[in-house]
Amino acid sequence: WKDDIKIDQEVVAAYIGGEFPPNGGAHSGRDWGAFDIQKEVIDLCPTECMWMDGGKLKIDNKECTRCMHCINVMPRALHIGDDRGCSMLVGAKAPILDGAQMGSLLVPFIKVEEPYDEIKEVIEGIWDWWMEEGKNRERLGELMKRQGFQRLLEATNIKAMPQHVQEPRHNPYIFWKEDEVEGGWNRDINAFRKDHQR
Repeated sequence: WKDDIKIDQEVVAAYIGGEFPPNGGAHSGRDWGAFDIQKEVIDLCPTECMWMDGGKLKIDNKECTRCMHCINVMPRALHIGDDRGCSMLVGAKAPILDGAQMGSLLVPFIKVEEPYDEIKEVIEGIWDWWMEEGKNRERLGELMKRQGFQRLLEATNIKAMPQHVQEPRHNPYIFWKEDEVEGGWNRDINAFRKDHQR
């Protein structure tokens, strides 16, 4: 989904009050104590986009990465939005020696509506790149590993976005080009320090 998470504040209060078991009752095998929304939902949000305000759950939806942890913990209280589509992952495979590889997220959200032109455009870009650059019997995941995820983004005309990054400050895929850097690679260090003082 692309729009805001739907929140039923009465049901959130019911979870806090112990009327509904968290996680759909999946952890009911022993007594884990009372449900703590701060510890079990808010503190585990990877982007820290949730908080309680006056007994109501608030979500800064523009910061949400759609990990669905909060929805999984409180499925009666939180629901995905109405603007729905799909995510496209590419490059998954299960080689015998390397072990299973998860697909890489290429398109975080794309509409799924006939005649599916947006989806076809992405797939045709992948096919063209693979037919041009792929070696004999090479799968897409192997081509991505050999040439890099950034080449796939360029071939499909998809701009790099936060959902492509696995974790902050750790991204082996995206590299700046000189024309994308203001002032290029060569710049006056004294002028830079004048604008960027410690």
